Amino acid sequence: MIDLDAVHSLRTVAREGSVAAAASALGFTPSAVSQQIKRLERETGVALLERVGRGVALTAAGTQLVVGSTPILADLERLRADLHAGVGADDDGRVTGELRLAAFSTVVRGLLAPVLVELADAHPDLRLPVRESEPWETVALVASGQRDLGIVHQWGGVALAIPENLVVTPLFTDVADVILRRDHPLADRDVLHPADLAREQWVATFDTTICRQWLRRLFDGIGGAPRVLYESMEFENHIALARTGAVVALVPRLGRGDLGPDLVAVPTAAPASTRDIAAVHRRSQADSPALRAVLAALLATANAQDRP
Repeated sequence: MIDLDAVHSLRTVAREGSVAAAASALGFTPSAVSQQIKRLERETGVALLERVGRGVALTAAGTQLVVGSTPILADLERLRADLHAGVGADDDGRVTGELRLAAFSTVVRGLLAPVLVELADAHPDLRLPVRESEPWETVALVASGQRDLGIVHQWGGVALAIPENLVVTPLFTDVADVILRRDHPLADRDVLHPADLAREQWVATFDTTICRQWLRRLFDGIGGAPRVLYESMEFENHIALARTGAVVALVPRLGRGDLGPDLVAVPTAAPASTRDIAAVHRRSQADSPALRAVLAALLATANAQDRP
């Protein structure tokens, strides 16, 4: 019996080029991915990966397994969707079953939390486990079948690769502002241009995140900027550090609480700092009542909210 979860991991290794990169995309440890593939090699009796430089590549047998498994996995996904379509809603229109979600932190508190409450009232037999993950990881989790619906963001021109088996549903556009102390020399501006901010010190998310990539893109053509002094994955920490006056921060409006009297938020211009928020799901799930119910609730809540 071939372990389909291990096949998912092998496919991800092939796409990412290394076990470590695949583990990061899947939300596993490199050791866990290596063990899955070794177990798969024992089950099949052939080597599936070979080392190439600092990375790995599929052997001929590995390539055959990945290619041959594609229609099988697609058929299984369609079968799962058909089962949901057949038994996923009762005569009263209530949806049952489970839909696994993945979403980034600010959309969890800024959009998803009230949607979960609404869906629990409307469909008490629908289970909606949520995993917090960065957009790249979310895309990988949904594409590989480990999650059913993901919410992602894409900043400006920073690319987010979407596999062909995924459908993207736009939700809304979020804006990020520069957060400064009220006594900062730039705090009275209506907008801030990158040149205005070239000498500032920043708090930012980690270097591998899309948010950090956008901060770098913001300063294209301006040497030495941005000067990042502190790194944190939590925007609440960014706001707290900006309050000290030691740094400024670029913080999205989605899920952002009141800044209080000592901070101001100023948008950027040329370029504006915006990010598109979207839902992603596998194409084969389109007929799932659970998926349709959650998507409809997300769209209704997104449309009803007043964007700052």
